[in-house]
Amino acid sequence: MNYSRREFLGSIGVGIGATAGLTRPAVAQETPVVRMGTNYFDPIGLHVDPGTTVRFEIAAGAHSATAYESRVPSEASAFDSGVISSGGFEYTFTEPGTYDYYCIPHKSVGMVGRIVVGSPGGPAEESPIPDGEVPDSDAIVERGSVAYGSSTGGDASPDDGMMGHGTSSGAGMMNGRNGGAMSGRNGGWSGGLPFVGGGLGLLGLLGGLLYWALGRDGSSHGSDDAAMETLRRRYARGEIDEAEFQRRRERLVKKQRN
Repeated sequence: MNYSRREFLGSIGVGIGATAGLTRPAVAQETPVVRMGTNYFDPIGLHVDPGTTVRFEIAAGAHSATAYESRVPSEASAFDSGVISSGGFEYTFTEPGTYDYYCIPHKSVGMVGRIVVGSPGGPAEESPIPDGEVPDSDAIVERGSVAYGSSTGGDASPDDGMMGHGTSSGAGMMNGRNGGAMSGRNGGWSGGLPFVGGGLGLLGLLGGLLYWALGRDGSSHGSDDAAMETLRRRYARGEIDEAEFQRRRERLVKKQRN
């Protein structure tokens, strides 16, 4: 009789333990990724909860993820990956507030980003970021993730096709831009393919007329823009150093003004 009672109580204990295991909430969270490409962080704005680890991952070139010491919450430490050309860097954000950061080699060309942990706050909210542009913190919190080049995240667009490998923006990652934007574009194209040839022909004719009307000055301006973009790409790839980049950039700017 005593043995049967112990066996019965033991079986109840096992059942309770199994039930507790089934009802325990899952706490695992996928790590958000910020990709570092040619003069951009993507997403440029990211919202995470305190305790989240964010991975900064190289997409192209050599970059760093370096927090401004004066633009992080007062209780937080400024993170710094150092300049890396492959792999990535991870940092766990524990203190709530706003974190602004930049890339050491490309700070002068506006390669900056913002992460809001929990709710906006701290020194970063008291003044504009000194280099480049970042999205408004409230917009970051509302959207969860702001892709580089979006209407809230600046005017530039990433090049070299680096944005094709992202994850969902709803999770504070990056696929939202490519998935949503490309889906919208495809939706706009569907049903219009029979007219593409004629439309392109008309655009070509208009382009020729515009070129003729503008003359050589317009052509020269476009050439200067292309030269500036080429210069920035060479600098991003590390083919020229900071001093040489600035010297050539000033020469191109002076040429455009003349």
